[in-house]
Amino acid sequence: MTPTLTNLPRPILLLPLTALLLTGCGGDSAPGEPPVPKSTAEAEPAPATEIATFGGGCFWCTEAVMEKLEGVVDVKSGYMGGHVESPTYEQVCRKDTGHVEVIQLSYDPDKISYDELLDVFWQAHDPTTLDRQGEDRGPQYRSVIFTHTPDQRNRAEHSRRALDDSGKLTAPVVTEIRDAAKFWEAEADHQDFYRRNPDFGYCRAVISPKMKKLGFE
Repeated sequence: MTPTLTNLPRPILLLPLTALLLTGCGGDSAPGEPPVPKSTAEAEPAPATEIATFGGGCFWCTEAVMEKLEGVVDVKSGYMGGHVESPTYEQVCRKDTGHVEVIQLSYDPDKISYDELLDVFWQAHDPTTLDRQGEDRGPQYRSVIFTHTPDQRNRAEHSRRALDDSGKLTAPVVTEIRDAAKFWEAEADHQDFYRRNPDFGYCRAVISPKMKKLGFE
């Protein structure tokens, strides 16, 4: 028996996911009026962003969750950790390239911390099933955190240990923590998949219920 997402603890921050949701587009215009454009001189500088990479099953699912978070600037689906150059989706699905389906996101650390991203990551998938998420089976679906700095590794290890020691899971955490490798961006058809294809069978059967359970819809 594996835990449900709603039973997963939040070992670091214990933040409600709704506190991290995007609040929607803002602006200076009154309701019903077009937004007032800002001049170049008034435009705010782009935030200094950092990178995080997670593998938590099908990248359509993890992408859909992470791009809902305030402070996450961009999310890309792709592949990491294998031995084949420029892998295709079909190659990865053959399960012999060593790659994991991952999402790589850039985020503004002034708006969302790495610990908060880890908190959501644990809730968005089952970290106790080896090479599997639900009916998605294979090494490309394994749970893994690819870290980009020593600080990320330390935080990821602490977060995993806290989750494992919580006593709330029915099985040990199997999530790997590995140094980030070359990120290969997935084909265009896989980017923003859930947003573009909400009525696709997999989206309705798997992603939409997960989004609702996590409070994102």
